[in-house]
Amino acid sequence: MNTIQSISHFHRLLSLPEPKHPMVSVINLSESIFIEDEVWKGFVSHYYCVALKRNATGKIKYGQQHYDYDKGVLSFTAPNQVQYLDLQTMDCKNTGYLLIFHEDFLLKHSLAKTISSYGFFSYAVNEALHLSEDEENDLLEILFKIDKECQHIDHHTQEIILSQIELLLNYSKRFYERQFITRKSGNHHLLAKFEAFLNDYFNDNSAEKELLTVQQIAEAMNLSPNYLGDLLRVHTGQNTQQHIHEKLISKAKEKLSTTELSISEIAYELGFEHAQSFSTLFKKKTKMSPLEFRQSFN
Repeated sequence: MNTIQSISHFHRLLSLPEPKHPMVSVINLSESIFIEDEVWKGFVSHYYCVALKRNATGKIKYGQQHYDYDKGVLSFTAPNQVQYLDLQTMDCKNTGYLLIFHEDFLLKHSLAKTISSYGFFSYAVNEALHLSEDEENDLLEILFKIDKECQHIDHHTQEIILSQIELLLNYSKRFYERQFITRKSGNHHLLAKFEAFLNDYFNDNSAEKELLTVQQIAEAMNLSPNYLGDLLRVHTGQNTQQHIHEKLISKAKEKLSTTELSISEIAYELGFEHAQSFSTLFKKKTKMSPLEFRQSFN
């Protein structure tokens, strides 16, 4: 599975100059040309994307179901979720804007904890939202403010941009609750159920945890471990254990950057019996120890 590692990488794939900010960018689709590249045949990224487009066409597959991209104005995708883009359906006259921001840009901000509550980033969602002209203009105004703020980076920049992103997401939540219709069927529903299980498990701090296992999650979904693993591998490019580790590391990053919990306490809350086991896995996945990661934010 291909990975778009950075905002700069995505800019290059759209024939754009380097971004003004390394962690967030507002992209004008009318200035973009999608280059022919194998990456579009199946990729994951490390950023969130909010697409506000006019007259834009293109077939996007999100998870294992096509996103109804042509019929709406506003659409959303999240990090580490498999996407496919059919360049043959892309219109060179596409207009609109993409807001992309790296998942690590949220760390040490309340949005790192709350962004999972915005349901329109989920696999369960596959329709773009329709907006009135006034609603579209409200969101465009926010995008332009974010773009302007990216032009002069100082110690206020992150807070200002994230407050604008949060405002945009709250407007979007209003539109979503008003008009969104989800379509669920077959394996697509199972992907959404799997994603929801992981989120609920790692967001629940009310009881003692054991380290989440493939067997445990398969039983909760009434599937065999092999069937669940095959389903995820075919439709996401990762097996069950890889998904568990990905969610665990993401939650660990959040706790390390937004709480004063000790490494041992974080390991315990995530289900590890021994802090060393947690530290070993964290370093293997991030190339940094938990303490080094925490110190990088001080």
